[in-house]
Amino acid sequence: MKILITGGAGFIGSNFVHHMLKAHKDYELVVLDKLTYAGRKENLADVLSDITFIKGDICNANDVEKSVKGCDTIINFAAETHVDRSITNPGEFIKTDVFGTHTLLEAARKHNISKYVQISTDEVYGSIQNGSFTEESPIAPNSPYSASKAGGDMLVRSYYKTYGVPAIITRSSNNYGPYQYPEKIIPLFITNLMRGKKVPVYGDGMNVRDWLYVKDNCKGIDVVLRKGKIGEVYNIGGGYEVTNIELTKKIIKYMGKDNASIEYVKDRAGHDRRYSLNSEKTKKLGWKPEADFDKTLKETIEWYKENKKWLKGLQSN
Repeated sequence: MKILITGGAGFIGSNFVHHMLKAHKDYELVVLDKLTYAGRKENLADVLSDITFIKGDICNANDVEKSVKGCDTIINFAAETHVDRSITNPGEFIKTDVFGTHTLLEAARKHNISKYVQISTDEVYGSIQNGSFTEESPIAPNSPYSASKAGGDMLVRSYYKTYGVPAIITRSSNNYGPYQYPEKIIPLFITNLMRGKKVPVYGDGMNVRDWLYVKDNCKGIDVVLRKGKIGEVYNIGGGYEVTNIELTKKIIKYMGKDNASIEYVKDRAGHDRRYSLNSEKTKKLGWKPEADFDKTLKETIEWYKENKKWLKGLQSN
């Protein structure tokens, strides 16, 4: 199998590349990445000789055409993903997450790709007070980021229904782990505390997130790729729900700091209160989250401490 992995130098994408090289030594991987602030070639430094790397943009049809030749599968990780950035610059998110998806789907049609996997997010469902979202839950995004991802998902569905593009969508809960750019809560708080800075907690800190170790997500995507049914959506949730303030206090404790490091700030516009995924459909394929949250959170903290060279130069972005 020859797979085009778009956004493969980003956080989840680079972890997926590492996973696939270990799990499927007979697969050939082509990585297409624009190398933005969050997509870095350094994330693949140890495996560059084992893959074909192409610097390019999924919004550029020529870049996509050059990358997809000879591939039978496309897995699209490429996306703008940070909610705060989407609030200040929604146009970039619409361009990458919607138009970029369109460009890839057109290439999938042209080259008769055997499988197209769209990597999405639980945020397309919006917020839920009680219970958990299933794959049949309505789409109700509340930020420009989640709306742009929902738009991409709807395009994927339409290309499956209209043109027969053999597409599958995965929607994961909040990921954490190595190689994550320090703008999301866990790496931001870790790196702030490393530098003696306070950690900014939105509102009352009672927003709830379902946390998924990135390596468990990669295993889930791999299972869906091989066993998932064309035209279906698969939720991949970690099953570990915690409030932002509880999470903050865990990070502070594990880093030997105290609650004086917490700074409450004005809440984010359109801030979803709670995310929760029902992942039974994916579990029926033979997957389940395996990571212990506290253990892997500590390991993630240690990874950032041990990779200061990787962090060098990031703080200005």
